[in-house]
Amino acid sequence: MIVGTVKEIKNNEFRVGLTPSSAREYVHHGHHVLIEAGAGLNSGFEDMLYEDVGATIVKTAKEVWTRADMVVKVKEPLEAEFPFLREDLIVYTYLHLAANRPLTDALLASGCKGVAYETIMLDDHSLPCLKPMSEVAGRIGAIEGAKFLEKPFGGSGLLVSGVPGTEQANVSIIGAGVVGENALKMLVGMGARVTVLDVDLKKLTYLDELYNNRIQTLYSSADNIEMAVKRSDLVISAVLLPGGAAAPKLIKRAFYKDMRPGSVIVDVAIDQGGSTEVSKPTYHDNPTFVVDGVTHYCVANMPGAVPRTSTVALNNATLTYGLMIADLGLEEAVKRSHPLKLGVNTYHGKCTCEGVCLAFDIPLQSM
Repeated sequence: MIVGTVKEIKNNEFRVGLTPSSAREYVHHGHHVLIEAGAGLNSGFEDMLYEDVGATIVKTAKEVWTRADMVVKVKEPLEAEFPFLREDLIVYTYLHLAANRPLTDALLASGCKGVAYETIMLDDHSLPCLKPMSEVAGRIGAIEGAKFLEKPFGGSGLLVSGVPGTEQANVSIIGAGVVGENALKMLVGMGARVTVLDVDLKKLTYLDELYNNRIQTLYSSADNIEMAVKRSDLVISAVLLPGGAAAPKLIKRAFYKDMRPGSVIVDVAIDQGGSTEVSKPTYHDNPTFVVDGVTHYCVANMPGAVPRTSTVALNNATLTYGLMIADLGLEEAVKRSHPLKLGVNTYHGKCTCEGVCLAFDIPLQSM
């Protein structure tokens, strides 16, 4: 199989789909690897590192898209890339289709085989290809949230940890999954006063015992969410519905009137449409907007700010499934791997992901 990767064109996206190490694995398995010139530079990987492991550097993204049987990316194809989609092409990347009707329509119209990292799911309902980026996003979300509480960035002027004789910041984390746990780890380390909300009481018990009563845990009911958000200086929204479904709008604009001016909401759920009523995607070069005195940080590719770490972590998770597709072909690979089958979102013009079908009220079909 010809496997290719291109330079990401999303605003301020510095990751790359394949590391030289991953390219080497594909070559070792007998595949031909095409790398767009300069694709890995922002992640610290020069072209010669790819050439040294047997990959071929090509001058343009168009050549990669045209020649490859499978394109391995990081972020979803953008409108400028839609013309490259075709029926015999596999696109293996984050798709987040439930928040992106134009891309969904483009994939379906082209007949392209779209395999989404975020919907590959193990039997225990964990998401192995989403986990590493969730770990990064949770940690970055805590760091960026603390930064935007600073007055020069429009915040209320609170130091998250406080100092002796002053107040700590009140922080609420909605969702105790991978993002929430990693944000919690950072914020407890910073010295914040943290409340974690989730519907999984077993998980809340685990976190309460792990942090030895240094955090507050609350069941994630509508009343508790409202109470926690209103008293928070910083909110990390880490909600996720497995299966690629759109994020629920748990944080209501009506709450803002009771929040301290200059409070911050970091909406990590923005990839799936966002979890506030006003969320909209932002970018690293202009990451925030203010609504009713509350700063919203809604960068849809948070891990892109640390591409060296993120690219390596992502490849560690995605390589196994990518090699399976390349070695066996997608059809045979999904017969052998149910988790990978759940990753197929579009196939020959059919939508095969339940969460996406529910988001857009389109028929769910099998491969």
